[in-house]
Amino acid sequence: MAAGESTRVVIVAFLGNALIAASKLGAAAFTGSSAMFAEGVHSIVDSGNQLLLLHGMKQSKRPADRKHPFGYGKEVYFWSFVVAILLFSIGSGVSLYHGVEKILHPHPVENPYVNFVVIGLAVIFEGYALRAAVVEMNRRRQDESVLHYVRRSKDAPLVVVLLEDTGALIGLATAALALLGAQIFGIPELDGLASVLIGILLAAAAIILAVETKGLLIGEAAEPHVQAGIEAILKSDARILAINEILTMHMGPEDIFCALSVDFKDGESSIDVEASISDLEATIKDAFPAIKRVFIEAQSVSGHRRSQRAAAQAAGS
Repeated sequence: MAAGESTRVVIVAFLGNALIAASKLGAAAFTGSSAMFAEGVHSIVDSGNQLLLLHGMKQSKRPADRKHPFGYGKEVYFWSFVVAILLFSIGSGVSLYHGVEKILHPHPVENPYVNFVVIGLAVIFEGYALRAAVVEMNRRRQDESVLHYVRRSKDAPLVVVLLEDTGALIGLATAALALLGAQIFGIPELDGLASVLIGILLAAAAIILAVETKGLLIGEAAEPHVQAGIEAILKSDARILAINEILTMHMGPEDIFCALSVDFKDGESSIDVEASISDLEATIKDAFPAIKRVFIEAQSVSGHRRSQRAAAQAAGS
C-alpha cells in the first residue's frame, strides 16, 4: 500500500515537471529571461530525477538471489542519492552559472507577461504534485512535525518529491518577484540574481537529501516503536529469560531486517527452543509486516557479553 502510493506520487510529480519544463524553457527562449531558464533547468532535472526514482523503485522489488541474498531493497536509496548528486551538480550548477552570466551581462527581459503566465501555470502543476506528496506524508506522519518526519522517514522517494516540489514553488516565487522587480525598477540584473538564488536553493535541497539518503544507504534501524514492539513480544514469551540484543536495519522503505539474541531459560529442551523461535518469528512478522527476515540466536547472557568484549578488543587492536 505504502509503496504503491509512493510510486503514484512520483509519477504525478514526473508528469507535472515534464509539462512545466517544456513551458518554462519555451518562455525563456521567447523572453530571454535568465530566471525562467534556471527554472526550466530545475524542472528538467526534477523530471529526470523522478525517472531515476521510478527505476530505483522497480529495481528494489527484484527478489533476492544468491548474489544478493537480502534482496535489492537498497536500490531505491542508491538512486535517491544519485538524484541528490544530479540536483547539486546539474540543477544548481547551471542555474548559478547562468545567473552570474546575466548579472555580468544584463539585458532586458522581452515580453515579460509570457513568463508570468507560465509561472502561474507552473504553480498550479507543482502545487498539485506537492499536494499529492503532502497527503501521503500526512497519512504516515500522524502527530509528528513535518521536519521530524522528513528526518526519520525511510521512504526516500517521497522525501525527494516533497523537497523538490517545495523547492520548486519557492523558486517560482523567487523568479516571479525578480521579474516583477526588473520590470518595475528597470534593473535587469534582478533576473540574474533570481537565477543565482534558485541555484543556491537547489544546492541546499540536494545537501539535505544527500545527508538523509547517506544514512539509509549505510543502514538505519527501524523506528523506536517497532523496536519497542519487538521487545514487548520477546518479553511476553515465558520461555525467555533475558534479551541480549535487538538489531534492526531498513533494507528498503518497507523491508526491515531483524536479528535477535535471547537467553532461554535453563531446562528448556531444544524442541521447546525451536518452537519458541518459530512462534516468535511468526508473531513479529504479523505485528510488523515490513519485517521480512527475522533471525533469532539462542545465547546465554554471559556468552553474549564475552562475544561483545571479544569484538570490542578485536576492533581496538
